[in-house]
Amino acid sequence: MEAQALIVCWELGRRRHPLDRALLLHAAAEPDADCEALADRPLGERNAALLRLRSELFGDALQASVDCPACCERLEFTVSARSLLPCAAATRSAPVEHGGRRVRMPTTRDLAAVANEPDEPSAQRKLLERLLETGSLDGCSSDDLAAALDAADPCLDVSLDLSCPACAHAWATPLDLPGFLWEEIEVRVRRLLDEVHTLAHAYHWNEEEILALSGVRRSAYLQRVLA
Repeated sequence: MEAQALIVCWELGRRRHPLDRALLLHAAAEPDADCEALADRPLGERNAALLRLRSELFGDALQASVDCPACCERLEFTVSARSLLPCAAATRSAPVEHGGRRVRMPTTRDLAAVANEPDEPSAQRKLLERLLETGSLDGCSSDDLAAALDAADPCLDVSLDLSCPACAHAWATPLDLPGFLWEEIEVRVRRLLDEVHTLAHAYHWNEEEILALSGVRRSAYLQRVLA
């Protein structure tokens, strides 16, 4: 994505629901696809597409931080996007057979259908009811069925294995790929807007002219303005 396209994407998504933002980013990752059709693609495929888009925009290193759930120590760490790509290659669209039940993989549209449920257990059960193609949820553990879906597609719900250096507590934390990527885009776009503001004031160029410059040339002009 060029600088102008990145700003347009941010402008369109900044006031949208997180699910709509995720769909907007999916469309940016696959610009030739129909947006309505993307809403019905499995979440694993969406996450894989966003992971590839993220690598193209920001490179391999994902820098993040999280609080240890045991001692509240703040952990800062870096994850290689390449290390997550194997899970992207293993995305699944076929339904899952579990305990005599046939369950299809969830989509963005499915998540939107349960977004207003009052709590997570209610949302999970309603979601599984939507995904169930054969069989019944009676006598079935929702957690077990959700775990079967996660096991079938490692990109459905990406998580990171962490260990706290302060207390040695080990746990798995989810990686919200759409949310993580959106935060990075916001940081990049705000920096671009600052560059436009500075260069427009100094040289009286318009936004289109400034964003048409390569990042290297923009940086060179900024150095001269700020010197």
